[in-house]
Amino acid sequence: MDSLAEEVVDAINEISGSHPGRRAAHAKGTLLAGTFTAAPEAAALTSAGHMQGDPVRVTARLSNGGGDPAIPDYAREGRGLALKFYLPDGSRTDVIGLTMPCFFVRTPEDFLAFTQARMDPEKLMPAFLGAHPEALPAIQAALGSDPPDSYATCLFNSIHSYRWTGRDGMSRWVRYRFEPEAGEASVTRDEARARGRDYLQEDCLARAELAFRMVVVVAEESDAVHDPTVAWPEERERIEVGRLALAGPETGRERDGDILVFDPTRVTGGIELSDDAILNFRRRAYSVSVARRTAE
Repeated sequence: MDSLAEEVVDAINEISGSHPGRRAAHAKGTLLAGTFTAAPEAAALTSAGHMQGDPVRVTARLSNGGGDPAIPDYAREGRGLALKFYLPDGSRTDVIGLTMPCFFVRTPEDFLAFTQARMDPEKLMPAFLGAHPEALPAIQAALGSDPPDSYATCLFNSIHSYRWTGRDGMSRWVRYRFEPEAGEASVTRDEARARGRDYLQEDCLARAELAFRMVVVVAEESDAVHDPTVAWPEERERIEVGRLALAGPETGRERDGDILVFDPTRVTGGIELSDDAILNFRRRAYSVSVARRTAE
């Protein structure tokens, strides 16, 4: 048994409640079907199968960050984009993105402490932030932003770094951005509340298409590749590597016992993981959450 992963999932459940059959975090989400088409520049950066130019099928999940599936869409929190790419050789690779520029903490142990501090924020959070000031940018991004006008107007960041290697053997560290073709847009909290508890879900299911440009941000030598709490400078080189088009609900997954897991450590040839401790812990935490979901 992975005791740390169990403790983390228990702590998330303590805050959001235990909801049988649901994910521990990002419990409220909408599955969409889509297509990803790589730009010509992508194949020069990585030999990954989904980056060679031919369209590949995608399953996407747009979600709110919390662990309560009944949370209203106007709640103060980050949003998530999870993608599963179905590669030409029959394999799969996953990507996740958040509407935050960086993550709260650097290690699984710190994430557990952060989650425990959230149980009694007035009493416990000041001490946690005193010891972990690196958490402030992500907290401010999650709680200080206005609600999005739509999932189609959210900018999603991968948070974690990956090494891309091309067929020529040249490698570079990158982070992903999914930039909305509709442009970034938010609404006031009063307007979001007036739209209803499920306005984001209803909107994305009603749209003919939600489209995003996938961009890689290329690290320089001084950038924190293995630390998800550090956002890279805005002036870093950015290369558009493809277009993600989501069109309509995905009805073929999460039915009849199908368990869908978006695991950002599931990479393919031409892409490697960083030594980011949070990234590499995700599979362990997901395993606990999935085991509980399937049992329930």
